[in-house]
Amino acid sequence: MSSQIALLRGINVGGHNKFPMARQRELMRDLGFEDVTVHLQTGNIVFADPGTPPEQTARTITDRISADLGLTVPVIVRTRDELAAAVEANPYPEAAAEPKTLHVVFLSAAPADPAALDAVDPAPYAPDEFRLSGREIYLRTPGGIGRSKLAERVTRVRLGVTATARNWNTVTKLLALADA
Repeated sequence: MSSQIALLRGINVGGHNKFPMARQRELMRDLGFEDVTVHLQTGNIVFADPGTPPEQTARTITDRISADLGLTVPVIVRTRDELAAAVEANPYPEAAAEPKTLHVVFLSAAPADPAALDAVDPAPYAPDEFRLSGREIYLRTPGGIGRSKLAERVTRVRLGVTATARNWNTVTKLLALADA
């Protein structure tokens, strides 16, 4: 059976938007999702594909979190195949050997006008680099994401879509869970 992966943005970070793992699992089961696995406390949920489009699944989860917890939590959902395609499209395969230096920013949709990102010149931020590919932005930050001025700059660009980032370890673990 195929899976979908829900990526919740901004939960359990710095004491804000508290949403324990057990409650995440419970909420998903209450919505009728099966084979629910929560990876880490930061909102990574793998579950059996309900047969609905990922955008509809994301709205369902977002609405339920709002109704049950009073939290506004953006949710991005990818199918197993979409996540596998994102892994395969990694423009920095050499960075996979140091997975903490590679991040994927998942976007709710491809930016209608990616010109804002085109205006970001990565040269002054070298060796950090980024690349937009469809609904993902890949960030390679050899010095670490927390110190990266490029990551800060790229994630502040207004693209008109919802975005949430995961490190490469998390991305590949989610794919492994979807394949289990």
